[in-house]
Amino acid sequence: MDLGLTGRVALVTGASKGIGAAIAAELEAEGARVARSSRSTERFAWDTTDVDGAGPLVDEVERELGPIDVLVCNTGGPPPGDPLSFTREQWETAHRSLVLAPMALVERALPGMRERGWGRVVNVASSSVREPIAPLILSNTHRSAIVAGFKTLARQYAGDGVTFNTLLTGRIATDRLRDNYGSLEGAEQAARTQVPAGRLGTAEEMAAAAAFLASDRAGYVTGETLAVDGGLLQSV
Repeated sequence: MDLGLTGRVALVTGASKGIGAAIAAELEAEGARVARSSRSTERFAWDTTDVDGAGPLVDEVERELGPIDVLVCNTGGPPPGDPLSFTREQWETAHRSLVLAPMALVERALPGMRERGWGRVVNVASSSVREPIAPLILSNTHRSAIVAGFKTLARQYAGDGVTFNTLLTGRIATDRLRDNYGSLEGAEQAARTQVPAGRLGTAEEMAAAAAFLASDRAGYVTGETLAVDGGLLQSV
């Protein structure tokens, strides 16, 4: 299937490893010109808690690669813990990273997408958006907020050829899951009985879904959340 991404310019944040790196690789394999951003990247370095740095990042990418057609907003999640144990600073940091930062990227990239009549914005969130996970109150709260924001934007700009969609991660074999379970082997063992598919998902499976949402083929899909979870979620 030709996804129509050849020559498109994409910016993927949080792309040094895990899901972000896999999405960047998948878009490149489809012919896109991809800027990979992360805290550790030298070329397009950006920390998602640095909201003021979002605009300069977009400007830098567009100077080097051209106008951004595909924006993938991805970042690591806040720490787990007792729901009432987090400081106000931790709440504010999570809000900057998961809500304000993606919105700042959108604010800078969207005008060009609208002018050209084509754009794809994909947010990487979590299954906790639909079914909150007990120790992840920071993620539950703020990821739900940006999904609601993307739904609002999707309705506002659908007529301009720009789509806004969100991927929900299930149990994907990443460093974060390893940290939550102590090891990927432990997470895999739990998945055998807790996930209907009987296994963990891979970053590459997340990337395949992201590439579709970023494609020409998905032009009539907007404002949606797509769970890549092996059937884990029980809600409709």
